[in-house]
Amino acid sequence: MNNPLQDEQTYAIIDLALAEDSVHGDVTSEALIPPTLLGKAFLQAKAEGVLAGIHVAGKVLLRVDPSLEFSVLVEDGRRIRPGDRLATISGSVTSILGAERVTLNFLQRLSGIASLAAEYVSRAEGLKATIVDTRKTAPGLRMLEKYAVRVGGARNHRLHLGDGILIKDNHLVALRALDMDLKSIVAKARVSAPPDLQVEVEVTTVEEALEAADAGADIIMLDNMGLDDMRRAVSLLPEGVKTEASGGVNLDNVRAVAETGVDIISVGALTHSPEALDISLEIEPESLKLA
Repeated sequence: MNNPLQDEQTYAIIDLALAEDSVHGDVTSEALIPPTLLGKAFLQAKAEGVLAGIHVAGKVLLRVDPSLEFSVLVEDGRRIRPGDRLATISGSVTSILGAERVTLNFLQRLSGIASLAAEYVSRAEGLKATIVDTRKTAPGLRMLEKYAVRVGGARNHRLHLGDGILIKDNHLVALRALDMDLKSIVAKARVSAPPDLQVEVEVTTVEEALEAADAGADIIMLDNMGLDDMRRAVSLLPEGVKTEASGGVNLDNVRAVAETGVDIISVGALTHSPEALDISLEIEPESLKLA
């Protein structure tokens, strides 16, 4: 599964990361490593998980030095285990060292997201609920992080604010202060927004869920509801109205949430607090030589 992002998007993210890491150059490598020293290195898994971002890693290395050779051994989406070699790198040792940290930052974070997404999907296996992410992404990394979510087998919710109508609690507070009821709010959304977008409304009670459905919402977000209330809302809502469970979902309760019959489960943790997957870059000593 290759990285589907356009090169210009990926490189803009990479360039920013490289710029913040090399404000004054790599003074350690430049002071100690002969510029003519050549060698080979490899990326290696040190933990079990799902690989994501291997082509981003290659782009980082080649951005630092286009003369480096980068060969992928394991593609994104594959499950990896400690000791697995993921890619090989050959060329200037100073270039490899200069790119090492940024390369690993991307690869470890994206693989951590993919691994966490895969675990959530696995916990809900056999049930109809789809695991999706949120917009709770690291600033500047959204496109890469949402790619990693897909690599892990989950799906993307909204990519950005223009990707769907989601009427949340603060929208409702502001509009009700203008004496608008939920039916008029949903109607206004349909008139004012692009016609191909579904309308989703956030609710916190079963009664609000029924009101939102009666107002014409396509999707009802059941925010921080208990399992009993979620089950009741799902059973009472008209056929064709989708339900999304949101808030307080974790690995321990995601299956119970899925068993309520909801269509979608959104999990902010996929991108706001994933644990980086342990991956290292190792230089092969026997390969080192002066050009």
